[in-house]
Amino acid sequence: MPTEKKISSASDCINAMVEGSELKKIRSNSRVYHRYFLLDADMQSLRWEPSKKDSEKAKIDIKSIKEVRTGKNTDIFRSNGIYDQISEDCAFSIIYGENYESLDLVANSADIANIWVTGLRYLISYGKHTLDMIESTQDNMRTSWLSQMFSESDVDDLGHIPLCNAVQFIKDLNPGLKTNKIELKFKELHRSKEKTGTEVTKEEFIEVFHELCTRPEIYFLLVQFSSNKEFLDTKDLMMFLEAEQGMAHVTEEISLEIIQKYEPAKEGQEKGCLSIDGFTNYLTSPDCHIFDPEHKKVCQDMKQPLSHYFINSSHNTYLIEDQFRGPSDITGYIRALKMGCRSVELDVWDGPDNEPVIYTGHTMTSQIVFRSVIDIINKYAFFASEYPLILCLENHCSIKQQKVMVQHMKKILGDKLHTQSPNIEESYLPSPESLKGKILIKAKKLSSNCSGLEGDVTDEDEGAEMSQRVGKEGVEQQNSMTGKRFQLCKELSELVSICKSVQFKEFQVSFQLQKYWEVCSFNEVLASKYANENPGDFVNYNKRFLARVFPSPMRIDSSNMNPQDFWKCGCQIVAMNFQTPGLMMDLNIGWFRQNGNCGYVLRPAIMREEVSFFSANTKDTVPGVSPQLLHIKIISGQNFPKPKGSGAKGDVVDPYVYVEIHGIPADCAEQRTKTMHQNGDNPIFDESFEFQINLPELAMVRFVVLDDDYIGDEFIGQYTIPFECLQTGYRHVPLQSLTGEILAHASLFVHVAITNRRGGGKPHKRGLSVRKGKKSREYASMRTLWIKTIDEVFKNALQPIRDATDLRENMQNAVVSFKELCGLSPVANLMQCILAVSTRLVGPDNTPLVVLNLNDQYPTMELQGIVPEVLKKIVTAYDMVSSPLWLFYMLFERLAFCNIQYHACFERSF
Repeated sequence: MPTEKKISSASDCINAMVEGSELKKIRSNSRVYHRYFLLDADMQSLRWEPSKKDSEKAKIDIKSIKEVRTGKNTDIFRSNGIYDQISEDCAFSIIYGENYESLDLVANSADIANIWVTGLRYLISYGKHTLDMIESTQDNMRTSWLSQMFSESDVDDLGHIPLCNAVQFIKDLNPGLKTNKIELKFKELHRSKEKTGTEVTKEEFIEVFHELCTRPEIYFLLVQFSSNKEFLDTKDLMMFLEAEQGMAHVTEEISLEIIQKYEPAKEGQEKGCLSIDGFTNYLTSPDCHIFDPEHKKVCQDMKQPLSHYFINSSHNTYLIEDQFRGPSDITGYIRALKMGCRSVELDVWDGPDNEPVIYTGHTMTSQIVFRSVIDIINKYAFFASEYPLILCLENHCSIKQQKVMVQHMKKILGDKLHTQSPNIEESYLPSPESLKGKILIKAKKLSSNCSGLEGDVTDEDEGAEMSQRVGKEGVEQQNSMTGKRFQLCKELSELVSICKSVQFKEFQVSFQLQKYWEVCSFNEVLASKYANENPGDFVNYNKRFLARVFPSPMRIDSSNMNPQDFWKCGCQIVAMNFQTPGLMMDLNIGWFRQNGNCGYVLRPAIMREEVSFFSANTKDTVPGVSPQLLHIKIISGQNFPKPKGSGAKGDVVDPYVYVEIHGIPADCAEQRTKTMHQNGDNPIFDESFEFQINLPELAMVRFVVLDDDYIGDEFIGQYTIPFECLQTGYRHVPLQSLTGEILAHASLFVHVAITNRRGGGKPHKRGLSVRKGKKSREYASMRTLWIKTIDEVFKNALQPIRDATDLRENMQNAVVSFKELCGLSPVANLMQCILAVSTRLVGPDNTPLVVLNLNDQYPTMELQGIVPEVLKKIVTAYDMVSSPLWLFYMLFERLAFCNIQYHACFERSF
């Protein structure tokens, strides 16, 4: 059990600086010097040794320090040959002197860097009064709150409480802490004081609480935004919410509401101050969850055609284990429907006593009565979602039992069944909105010219492929089955309306002959073939028609295919084995969270618009879509449980984190942190990753925590979230078990930032701007439709689009330069830049050096008299950012005019 003392106050930081640390001093030309830095006891200067300089020169006066800058954000860092070898979280710079010189340092860990940054910022703020300020805050809100809590527990006013009470008290305040760890910390403290007995005093209780319940990464964040105080006031919190959490229209009233909701100390609530405990409560609350709460309810347009949505779909819904020997059970339907599934499968066969049964044909799975399944579907159909439910009916019954099926469905489901015939004058399926509360039957249907009470149709038997070999000839064998036919009764046929099952032949035939209400099912082998060989045609096909993809019957263990392989082609109904947990189900569950878990997710616009073109296998940027850079910093983990079934290492956990991106091929990537040995309670990772996302609407981020073991790394927890649902800023990621349950108190603490891709090429090193000439930029191109009037209109739009591209990318380059001059990384936003530079806008005598003019359309910076050269560069860079903005409006007006002309031409042409 670790015994080192945690940093939980400014006093701890100052004491650590006086003791000193070894830091790397970075110079130009990749030179690195190992020096021992320490703060003089009088706190007036910073020294380092050994040094070839005179001892009086190997120091910096605290008074001369202008700024302490975190990260690799100075010219020396950016131009250094070992830039990539230096951790962003361990680097910091001291800007000092009239010429704004920089002392660039790298600590051995992020914690040590934070100690120096925090301590130096305190010294800059309070100077020689730092100690007085620290002493005056020793009896702070936290101490007062804990003292009051202790006194309430010490009912007999003895000055101490039993150890077991103290342990439970701390556990109640921080449920994630382990009981044995709290007990050990009290025993360590008693042993250090050579104390016997098990009674705990107030001072001991407060000390242990400080040690165990202070998360240093949150403490350092608090002092960063608190102007070096031990708490956040309402204005500090406003700054944090706006600059980091991305909240708009924040007021002091909103800040006060948060303080009163999360601050445990009554004194803090009354004064409008958020202590470290209140700040921790806020950051771990649902308000700071990584998942955007806007997506917890239906937030997408639900009035588009049904074919424009991905639909949460289940395969062999009746199975609760594998599809060869596993039992069939109605709980499979209950589970799927409760999870928001909107397409379930019923594989129906003749049963005893003239009652149809459901099971997987050609296997040894058990059977359930069809009527029981319909009862359960009726009960739970709209439990999780009010939008239409599709019953994929694979019918193998005789005419006699088909009529029994019809009786059961009509009697039990009644008016919920959608039996209205499709409108032949329409071109697209109705919308989910218009089909609310309706159940659609997807099955075979007799042709309209069938006059009898029954007729024959082609068979659609997925299970019959179980005995086939799946290889290159697998597709041919599947197609050879299309000749099999079976008898269908007219009553059952009439229950099928807008989901008529038909055999797929080829794309050109479908484009010409397939009706919009006809649905094709694809074995994953066949679907993969089309996805690889005809990705563009597959996407265009799915703009109008529903496509269902089901797993190969050769997956006898009910393993799952990767749904992303087919979503990227626009396939709406990708049927998953809900009973089989793992990566693929994590992707499916995570994906359908983004629209209130209603079972429908609107597909990307590029997959819906008639005039757009998209190839599912693109390995580069997507035309018409602006790539995004996703920056993720894995800061720390909390309360990782020991993996189930792991016994080799006892209670020891050696965690590391994988960050995975799932999407189109160009976006798929993964990166991992280092392993933190023997620390599952609060491991500090402090590692940053960057990913380029070319099609954000189809991308997902998956966090996976594993236990590093020489025998085989074991799964601890995961969380999967669509890119569009990410909240930026400091967020907590709740971890889920292999089977999807939330792991109590287990989470990751991360920082998320999303920026536009810099320049015109692929992302380069963090902190380096990319300024490419026009020749290397990627401009949008136009497809020729061979309709003269429309093609002529689009020629007029080509130049404004090129101009807009130049303006956008010039501005993005200027933003990067502005961030660099402000001493911030590319992850920063413009508000953070203004905050960083605001301290430099006033001279030594409090006279303004730069004035912000708010009278123009965009705020401008105006120099006042003679100012330092670095400030001139900042103002020039700011002008480069703001000046192109008004030009965008002129270009957008021109493009809007082209759009109006296009619509007019389109109407004339058709």
